Amino acid sequence: MSSEITTNKNWFFDLIRACWGVLNFTRKAILNIIFIILAVIIFGAISSKKDQPIIFSDNSVLELKLVGDIVEEKAVVDPYAELMNDALGATNTRKELLLTDILNAIDFAANDKKITMLKLDLHGLQGAGLSKLQEVANAIKQFKKTSGKPVVAYGDFFTQSQYYLASHADTVILHPMGSIILDGFGRYNTYYKSALEKLNVNSHIFRVGTFKSAIEPYIRDDMSEAAKEANSQWLNELWDMYKTDVAVQRDLNESHFDEKLSIFYDKFKSVDGDFSDLALTNKWIDMVMTHQEFDAYMKQELNASKENVITLNKYLDFVDQTFPVLNADKVAIVVASGTIYDGNAKPGEIGGHSTAKLLKDARLDDSVKAIVLRVDSPGGSAFASEIIRNEIEAIKASGKPIVTSMSTLAASGGYWIAASTDKIWASPSTITGSIGIFGMFLTYEETLAKLGIYTDGVGTTELAGLSSARKLPSEMKNIIQLSIENGYRQFLNLVSQERDMTVKEVDKIAQGRVWSGQTAKELGLVDELGYFDDAIKGAAELAGLEDYSVITIQEPVVGFDKIIQEFLGMAKVVLPAPAVQATEHRPNPFSSLVNQMWNEATGWLKFNDPKHMYIYCIECEALTK
Repeated sequence: MSSEITTNKNWFFDLIRACWGVLNFTRKAILNIIFIILAVIIFGAISSKKDQPIIFSDNSVLELKLVGDIVEEKAVVDPYAELMNDALGATNTRKELLLTDILNAIDFAANDKKITMLKLDLHGLQGAGLSKLQEVANAIKQFKKTSGKPVVAYGDFFTQSQYYLASHADTVILHPMGSIILDGFGRYNTYYKSALEKLNVNSHIFRVGTFKSAIEPYIRDDMSEAAKEANSQWLNELWDMYKTDVAVQRDLNESHFDEKLSIFYDKFKSVDGDFSDLALTNKWIDMVMTHQEFDAYMKQELNASKENVITLNKYLDFVDQTFPVLNADKVAIVVASGTIYDGNAKPGEIGGHSTAKLLKDARLDDSVKAIVLRVDSPGGSAFASEIIRNEIEAIKASGKPIVTSMSTLAASGGYWIAASTDKIWASPSTITGSIGIFGMFLTYEETLAKLGIYTDGVGTTELAGLSSARKLPSEMKNIIQLSIENGYRQFLNLVSQERDMTVKEVDKIAQGRVWSGQTAKELGLVDELGYFDDAIKGAAELAGLEDYSVITIQEPVVGFDKIIQEFLGMAKVVLPAPAVQATEHRPNPFSSLVNQMWNEATGWLKFNDPKHMYIYCIECEALTK
């Protein structure tokens, strides 16, 4: 009887397995068929259109619709996830805009007879350092000067970054229910000392530099006076630059910037709590209009209709189609953007080996006559920074000039990799310096003991078995501190040698202190004040070039990854847009705090210097928000 039951059970399970196999095969077959059909449709549509020139009408408006963060280099995004998010009208990642794309579009439009005006749509702009905003603003000013074409900015609301660009338009228009908030620059950290003590976590901190405050959140519950002093200086310098630039464009004086709440309240009360009226009173804007009124204004006053608007992305495609043939001699751009890690890193981060390889590719390319290292980094691994600097030395030995162009950030490790280049260019608002070094080691032996967890064993030396689960011996603390001090001396000697200063002179302006590009020029840490284009021209001059092309050295995408990327890129062009577009999610304050703490924690976990020595400027992160 039992054998019959067993046989029946086996028969039943075999039937289920067979049915599941059929279902699984059918599911895969249907998905593959759908994929093939989509591929045929997409490739057919693209092949029929790819050779067709982009056509737009005369009297067109270039709409500079900036959505996301302005960056030097786009971070790698999973193309599958990106396509699915776009199809569903949602995204888990912030969009990114290349600074060079924006600059190229504005520059090309100035001489394009079909473009009659520039419209700024800035409500989607999120993160951008002041130096990047200044570069875009300079391009807008040059556009107006060269072409004489009008520039109009319209917005429902303007954040501080958005308004900086809007202020460079000929006319700034705000929705009647809109507002502008200019809240200045600030640097406020979250501090964990007491929390770590309650959790019985031991923080072992090793640093050199009075102002090297990157590790203060782990050893204090507030900002030190030294850090406040240093941060106040560069924050105030940047705020003065912001106010000066806006004031010049809007013909204002400092009384129009409300830095004290009492003054802001009095002005706000005088307009009965109306933000748009306050903006008019402060002369931040020229007019208030609803969307419908703005459309009518564009058509009647500026002779521009909604049908004659060309988007930034479409215009960039047009620029690519009409760009002149590359000259034989080239100035190569190598972008070093993000935190510096040991080994290889994807775009949006700096890898010691991967970035050095890009520099090596430029060095070995005979058509490349000069190199510009575009740095936008708060630093990171000391070892990886030196690997990159070694390749810079090899470039100089080859006879090719290499210059640094500092973007928003070029501090700590960002300055280390710049120090040996032939010339350093920085914008006035670049944050640089932070010449200092630190190490951090957290141990959890007391935390684990509270849970009844202990670590014990034997080793052939006292170095064996070092871990975060055991107490850090005092002798090991001394060894690590000596290593950190040695690293600081290396940093001082490097800057001393490259900047023609004594070690004592460097130490006086080092100590981990952060400086603006403007002050760094006065201190001798940078050679010239200017922007990306200035550095490119400077590199060409060093190489004796008059006619040249500018190229960017990047790691090519090859093989199947390239096919998938191209396929998904085509799919995004051909497939219809989602019916519902996701609106920007604004997290509540508690969610923002949790996210900040999580990002800081995971950020530290990614650090991978072999000797745990870091040259990193945590204060600089305030500039990219």
